Amino acid sequence: MDKSITEKVIGAAIEVHRHLGPGLLEFTYESCLAKEFDLRNIKYQRQKPCSLIYKDLVVDGACRIDFLIENELVLEIKSIEKFSDVHTSQVLTYLYLLKLHRGLLLNFNVPMLKDGIKRVIL
Repeated sequence: MDKSITEKVIGAAIEVHRHLGPGLLEFTYESCLAKEFDLRNIKYQRQKPCSLIYKDLVVDGACRIDFLIENELVLEIKSIEKFSDVHTSQVLTYLYLLKLHRGLLLNFNVPMLKDGIKRVIL
């Protein structure tokens, strides 16, 4: 059986974290994760702009999603002390705007990446 896209993304993130460890900027992890996705043939869009509609106003580029993986998984990268509710809300908003159901928050600023993984379902 083929691994789910979530498992593939987590595997790639573990590889990046294993090589870099905690303490770097989000941009660094994002760049290295994109390289790892390329090596693993995982299709993604990086810094994907997302629009929203407020009443009759279309707000283009209302937000930017770190990664949209295989057009089905929203991935948000963090390098912070710990997750807060606002981080989960951010991913839930992206899922709602894109009409998707699965998201993943990754915090690279932890000693073991397994402690920096949060699945988000809408």
